[in-house]
Amino acid sequence: MTGPFTLLSPMFGDPAIDACFDNQSHLQGMLDFEAGLARAEAKAGIIPAKAASAIGPACRAELYDIAAIATAAARSGNTAIPLVKALTARLSETDWDAARWVHWGATSQDALDTGLVLQCRSALALIQNDWIQLEAGLATLAARFATTPEIGRTWLQHAVPITFGLKAATWLSQTMRVGDRLAEAEATVAVLQFGGAAGTLASLGNQGLAVAELLAHELCLDLPDLPWHGQRDRFCELAGTLGLAAGVLGKIARDISLLSQTEIGEVAEAGEHGKGGSSTMPHKRNPVGCAVALAAAQRIPHLVATMLAAQTGEHERSLGAWQAEWETLPQIFRLIGGSLRNTIEVVENLEVVSARMAANIDITKGLVLAEAVTMALAEKIGRAEAHEMVERASHRAIAQSLPLGEVLLADPVVTRHLIPTSLRGLLDPGQYLGQSANFTRRVLATFQARQSIRERKA
Repeated sequence: MTGPFTLLSPMFGDPAIDACFDNQSHLQGMLDFEAGLARAEAKAGIIPAKAASAIGPACRAELYDIAAIATAAARSGNTAIPLVKALTARLSETDWDAARWVHWGATSQDALDTGLVLQCRSALALIQNDWIQLEAGLATLAARFATTPEIGRTWLQHAVPITFGLKAATWLSQTMRVGDRLAEAEATVAVLQFGGAAGTLASLGNQGLAVAELLAHELCLDLPDLPWHGQRDRFCELAGTLGLAAGVLGKIARDISLLSQTEIGEVAEAGEHGKGGSSTMPHKRNPVGCAVALAAAQRIPHLVATMLAAQTGEHERSLGAWQAEWETLPQIFRLIGGSLRNTIEVVENLEVVSARMAANIDITKGLVLAEAVTMALAEKIGRAEAHEMVERASHRAIAQSLPLGEVLLADPVVTRHLIPTSLRGLLDPGQYLGQSANFTRRVLATFQARQSIRERKA
């Protein structure tokens, strides 16, 4: 029997995030719940303190046969049932009295949901750290190229000049907004699930809430007003936030990959031996980091949709909907981990070809400054007439393959209102960057303020 397909894990995943959701971590999350439950119930006087002391050391995932638990789970319907049986059996070998207190008053969903919460919390901490690194990389790009002219593109066509720093600042701006959402995500998801058979904790009598409070404290989780086993909005909100993150990373990757096309050549992923090559074309330098982020951006929305669809589970414990979450949320995390890792590498090592940016602005021979001329003429003769006049000149420039400036200088109506020196100034891309530099500075100021807050909290 062969193992699962993992050949693509190094491409699409991240080792640290993957480790948060591997087989052992899945079991450990539930075992941490079981150990915490025993400690809480001992403090509440429900089980002997000696039993809790024995249960804790047995709650280590490496002590258990993962393959055997997986096989048993296929018959029992979840992994918590065979794990609790294995934990009980292990304790029974040395301490029968402790063994009978395992999983006291809990149900499988308590262990599974809370275990997943603990896994998500660990993964979120890693993602937030990496996200901060991405913000810093984007801020470096924005500052370094704040005044570097580049053509802006709308509908994939040349529009008007911007700066590459502004483009990087737009990436940074949305990255910071989603970074705030990621920071809030832990508070959303780090909530204890503990309700027993159907959410009443009836098996613990009048001590159910007291145990829940103690257990939440043991696991450093918030205690909700009531068990949330039938309410899946917390996991859905988390999935949605990760979906936003995937979109942000995909947007950065999309722009960079388009700018790296041979015909454009304004940026390139850093080249190194064995990266981005082709099996048949030695000259190829493919944007493989962008490909990973774009693939994740394609896949994650559908996984988020699965999480959203699972909200309609039946009554107190759903049949099928809950089970649909088990692989889906970890897969979202894994894909985000790989996308983020690759995006950071692309951004931090991006090769920016400013000379090519300047050359591309000139491809249209001044047409991208038509708006600048129109606005200047409009002050003299009105906007509608100015627009029509510059539009005719643009059509003539295209038809005769002439620079726009040459056509405009030959038009006596234009030169009657705009002297040649003024006209030449209007056709200078560096003079028509608008608020690019100011917008970039504003975003960088926001970034610096966030950095200062983090440093004060550290």
